[in-house]
Amino acid sequence: MFDVTLLDQEVQFRFSRSQGKGGQHVNKVATRAELLFDLEASQLLSEEQKELLREKWGNRLSQEGILTVGSQEFRSQWQNRQAALLKFHDLLSQAFRPEKKRRATRTPRSAHAKRLDQKRQQAEKKSQRRKVFIRPEEDLSTTSQ
Repeated sequence: MFDVTLLDQEVQFRFSRSQGKGGQHVNKVATRAELLFDLEASQLLSEEQKELLREKWGNRLSQEGILTVGSQEFRSQWQNRQAALLKFHDLLSQAFRPEKKRRATRTPRSAHAKRLDQKRQQAEKKSQRRKVFIRPEEDLSTTSQ
C-alpha cells in the first residue's frame, strides 16, 4: 500500500463562503473547504489502484477524473480543511477495504411460513371485496307446475 500522508501532498484546496446560518461571519469569511484530488495525475497510485478507485468513486469523479470532497461544518477554515482531509482518508480506506463475501443461508422455516400466511390472509381479504354474483332464478311459475 502507500502512506496516506504522502497523498495529502497531491491534493489541492479551494475555499469559498459557507452556506446557511452564521450572520456576518458566514457572509464575509471563506471557511468552506473543498479538497480536490486529481486521480489521473496521481504519482503514488498504481494503475490498478486508479482503476479500482474509478470503479468505486464513479459517480463522485468529475469528467476530468477529479474527486471533490467538501466540508463546511465548522466556523474555521482550518477545521473544515482537516474535516475534508479526514473524509478523503475515509473514502480511500473504504475503497481499498476488501469486500466481505456473503455466506449463503437458507430462509428460516418460520419466515417462509409467515410469508405464506400473510399471502393467504391478503388473498382472503381481496376475495371478500368481490361482488357476489347471484344467479337469476329460472321462471318460478314454470317450475312449480
